[in-house]
Amino acid sequence: MGAVTEAWARIEDWLRRHAPASAAVLAPPADPGEIAAAQVTLGMTFPAELIESLRRHDGLLKWANILPENPPLSVADIVEHRQMCMDVAEGFDGLTPAGPGDEPWWHELWLPFAGSDGDSQVIDLRPGPGYERLGWAVHDGGGFFDGAWPTLGAYLTDTADALDNGVGVNGWYPYLTAFGELWWSTANQTDLNGEPLLPAPS
Repeated sequence: MGAVTEAWARIEDWLRRHAPASAAVLAPPADPGEIAAAQVTLGMTFPAELIESLRRHDGLLKWANILPENPPLSVADIVEHRQMCMDVAEGFDGLTPAGPGDEPWWHELWLPFAGSDGDSQVIDLRPGPGYERLGWAVHDGGGFFDGAWPTLGAYLTDTADALDNGVGVNGWYPYLTAFGELWWSTANQTDLNGEPLLPAPS
């Protein structure tokens, strides 16, 4: 069992026990043929851990606050988001860093794993010591990798650890909504409607 599969199993187990409404929105595994077709469409080889994750869940059945940063994308959404970012970046020179040491708005070797409202978590496929690290690309800024996880598996493992031990992930903490759904929040401890959140059991 790989790190991604093991982490997802722990996350699923926690959701079944404490937030079944959230467990219900996890999509079934992606079709291997769709994963293969997506790689051909994008001209990119998906990293093994991303394929492992997609074979566990092809994103979500509907938007939900399942993971600390952004909801995981389906294969179709990965293709759509990456193509959209490439099109936008090419239209305003967004593939070029603003200055020395800066990341561009988007890079042709970034592959989105999760996203919402135009922002995404990306897997960096540029050769070198940062290969497969998990960073961010925000729609109104640029990419950044400060505090990035070295791999997708490390991020999902940290998420599972946070749920099991009631601790935070990069400043996000697990809570339950009044409807028994998992909700990751910072210190304000309210959901999108301003409703109070309950500490999540560990």
